[in-house]
Amino acid sequence: MLGHAMRNSGVWTYGVVNLFHILGVATLFGAVLVLDLRLLGLWRTVPIPSIAGPTVPVATTGFVIAALTGVGLLATKATEYAGNPFLLIKFPAIAVALLNVAVVTSRPAWKHMARPDPTPGDRRVLAIGGAVSLAAWLTAIGAGRMIGYW
Repeated sequence: MLGHAMRNSGVWTYGVVNLFHILGVATLFGAVLVLDLRLLGLWRTVPIPSIAGPTVPVATTGFVIAALTGVGLLATKATEYAGNPFLLIKFPAIAVALLNVAVVTSRPAWKHMARPDPTPGDRRVLAIGGAVSLAAWLTAIGAGRMIGYW
């Protein structure tokens, strides 16, 4: 039903939905990049909560926009995309990224991040989480771009 509506509403609908998808992905990744780089150890003079406070809601908003518009884009050409190998990379990468968020934010290191002198173990846990996040989101974005070229 959604795919039919997207296909029959004219070229502008697809173009606008695609634009909002790109803006959602850019918003998500821009916020994630800043937070993940801090988790990896950049800008150590800036407390992690000072960066996480604004970036987490921005990333969440970007993800919601990208996910909602992505459903529309996928529905438009669902039959064509059914055998696309990049979908088999993109969706698991997104799942890994979201699972990583759940794991990192449930760890004591995340709860202790406001401490002025985090332990080396806490820093290591947060750095691993930041690295996994960057790898997963970059994989999802790269695979997403390749979907249209398959």
